[in-house]
Amino acid sequence: MVSRTLLALSLILAGGLASPVMAEVLIMPNGHPEAARLPMQPHRGMTMQQVLKRFGQPTQRLVPIDTPPITRWVYPKYTVYFEDRYVIHTVVHPGVHLAP
Repeated sequence: MVSRTLLALSLILAGGLASPVMAEVLIMPNGHPEAARLPMQPHRGMTMQQVLKRFGQPTQRLVPIDTPPITRWVYPKYTVYFEDRYVIHTVVHPGVHLAP
């Protein structure tokens, strides 16, 4: 279910962009897929100001699309998705080493 949600979110947010966003999915011992997470990454509900204060400036800020505005901030290891000014999801880039 989580992987379908991530795929749907990726396709919606990528709408017409050259490269869709991809998330690494781990299969946990209980058999349920979980999104890859880093020890330190923005979490759902944080504001843009909180993300800037804690994680610094992103390497890239993409233009908001749609209504309500969905904004993407790209960091070296992950991309943060905001709805309006709140984090709705953080996607770890493929190939990033995850802590055990």
